[in-house]
Amino acid sequence: MTEYNALPVVITRPLAQAMPLAQRVESVGRKAIIFPLLEIHPLSDQSLLQQVLNDLKRYAMVAFVSPNAIDAAFAIRKDWPRQVVIAIVGEGSRAALARHGLTSANAEIIAPTNRQRTDSETLLEVLDVEALYGKKVLLVRGETGRELLAGALREKGVEVEAVAAYRRAAPVLDQVQREQLQHLLTYGGEWLITSSEALRILVQMVEQVLPHDGVVKMQQQKIIVSHVRIFESAQALGFVNVVLTGSGDEQLVAALQFRP
Repeated sequence: MTEYNALPVVITRPLAQAMPLAQRVESVGRKAIIFPLLEIHPLSDQSLLQQVLNDLKRYAMVAFVSPNAIDAAFAIRKDWPRQVVIAIVGEGSRAALARHGLTSANAEIIAPTNRQRTDSETLLEVLDVEALYGKKVLLVRGETGRELLAGALREKGVEVEAVAAYRRAAPVLDQVQREQLQHLLTYGGEWLITSSEALRILVQMVEQVLPHDGVVKMQQQKIIVSHVRIFESAQALGFVNVVLTGSGDEQLVAALQFRP
């Protein structure tokens, strides 16, 4: 049987975001394998995104749904008007803002205070929605996504404008990746999963590579997830060894160091 410490840690984030986490994993003595389960692509037409970003002072607040939304926006506009409040839903987004030079020292950033659950629901708990009544809020997101935040704000009289900044896609497995996945299914790994969509894509990939017993093998492997919704998705998909952490790379890496 493979020893616990010998198991590789599989980083499943989109490629651009995978390397920093892989470096943190290796800094605690674990081998990291980058195996993206999602690809992030720019929009073929960015004219609407450019238009709203060029006129940010129209908005009382801009809410970013993910680090990808932040990266896409700052690829177009580098500066940020100090008076425009920023709302984010997770620690990954806070780190993305910092990469672009924005911290609480030079911008007003609103984020959930509950590190164990960071999402639209917990962001709404800390927003002063009454102060936003009758004002414009920009929501920067992918082409598809949850409507909860926009819907909840509109119900309170906030004028919400949503704009797509990127699109997500499932990777197409080449021969090297197929062999890598087969190896992981045979010898095991610990998987860091930060998206329910990515987890569903993983199951689909496994079905392609080992159609007979691959999913059963995958369901036995340890997966570490960063949100309760991903935890619930994993349980619904039949995974039996699921560890739930809070938001942020720090808690994911801490879970790797825990010995039951």
